[in-house]
Amino acid sequence: MSVAPGCIIAATQSRSGKTTMTMALMARLRRENISIAPFKAGPDYLDPAWHREIVKRPSYNLDTFMVGAEACPTLFHEKRGDALGIVEGVMGLYDGRTGVGGPGSTADLARVLKLPVLLVVNVQGMAGSLVPLVQGFTGAAKGFVIAGILANRVGSPEHARRLAALLLEHHLPPLMGWMGREEELALQERHLGLTLPEETTPPAWNRLADALHLDTVLFSNCFKPLPAQQGATTVPMPPWLSGKHIAIARDAAFNFIYPANVECLERMGGNIHFFSPLAGDHLPAKCDAVWLPGGYPELHAETLSQSPTLGVLKEFGQKGGAILAECGGMMVLGNHLVDHQATSWPMAGLLPMGTTMTPRLAGLGYREEASGVRGHEFHHSVRDACPLPAAFTLERGDPGVIWHQIRASYTHWYFPSAPRVIAGWLGSDLT
Repeated sequence: MSVAPGCIIAATQSRSGKTTMTMALMARLRRENISIAPFKAGPDYLDPAWHREIVKRPSYNLDTFMVGAEACPTLFHEKRGDALGIVEGVMGLYDGRTGVGGPGSTADLARVLKLPVLLVVNVQGMAGSLVPLVQGFTGAAKGFVIAGILANRVGSPEHARRLAALLLEHHLPPLMGWMGREEELALQERHLGLTLPEETTPPAWNRLADALHLDTVLFSNCFKPLPAQQGATTVPMPPWLSGKHIAIARDAAFNFIYPANVECLERMGGNIHFFSPLAGDHLPAKCDAVWLPGGYPELHAETLSQSPTLGVLKEFGQKGGAILAECGGMMVLGNHLVDHQATSWPMAGLLPMGTTMTPRLAGLGYREEASGVRGHEFHHSVRDACPLPAAFTLERGDPGVIWHQIRASYTHWYFPSAPRVIAGWLGSDLT
């Protein structure tokens, strides 16, 4: 059986229109009944939420640093199946953890996945300058191919024709598609990125699909049929969480959850139970550990301050229950949360600390714990001084706090990077 593998949507730099173009392409192909498997390069939760809504299947993160260069191809082919894999890149094509096209970059991911790259360029106010720009990007492409250009913020059809002619004249990747610069196509954002898809009515992707001018012949020519990948099945994990019941907070305040993290817990034998602090849910009757992922507790601070769930979490932690709290999850375990309006809301009071929202980014970057667990830190709040010891050993970033079996910090961890360690953090005795 032959399958078309997919492509990567990259960009010259952040805010070029990469997400907009990716959403437009996914929605356009879905209209044509083409099965799409979505992916996102880098540690991101919001773009995958949009992918999921458009194509109606989970979007998985791929990252040569956090997920690992060897694990990325396996995950890609396993989750893609026979569908067309579309990977949205991160930042600019060659921006990564280090160097030019180093680990964590979209370029590095293109190399390990062996996928063609479609380069998004913001061409507003640009004509002939597109040529040296594309020449530079294609000349730096080592181990992968830039197969086409997707032009964003095009001034008119005539502008698009001129750009296409220039690329052809200089033997560069062709203009595969373009979108105009109509302001109504801009997606709404907040301090951590895009708003969630359920906050947009009607669905924004319908308008984006209408606005995308796509050369379907050029696009189809990108995908040469390849033999079905072998060895892309999931490797079994030891049952380090066998019989353990793990409660995971999931609602509008706690939704920064990698699908691969939940699957990792299940593959280790964990029994997963979701609960909503916003709804005032109690923990399941059988509960061995709690995972509090990040999200937007600051947008729901008043509701959370009145939620009986916080009292339940406090009691669970005081009795020695294992809790792994990430970013927003950590914020609700403290004494208070000060929102962007400078209003202080009482939280669970389990940890002797509080957090305050900040107008600017307070922490950003990849993180690696001494045990080998990898993750990412990205937040717009700061934590008060806390007398508790550090929970994690890191070269850089927030070491967090630890109290009994509670580990809390600003880092969002990628569980498959070191599953045995994660099982230990969730209370399993692996001695």
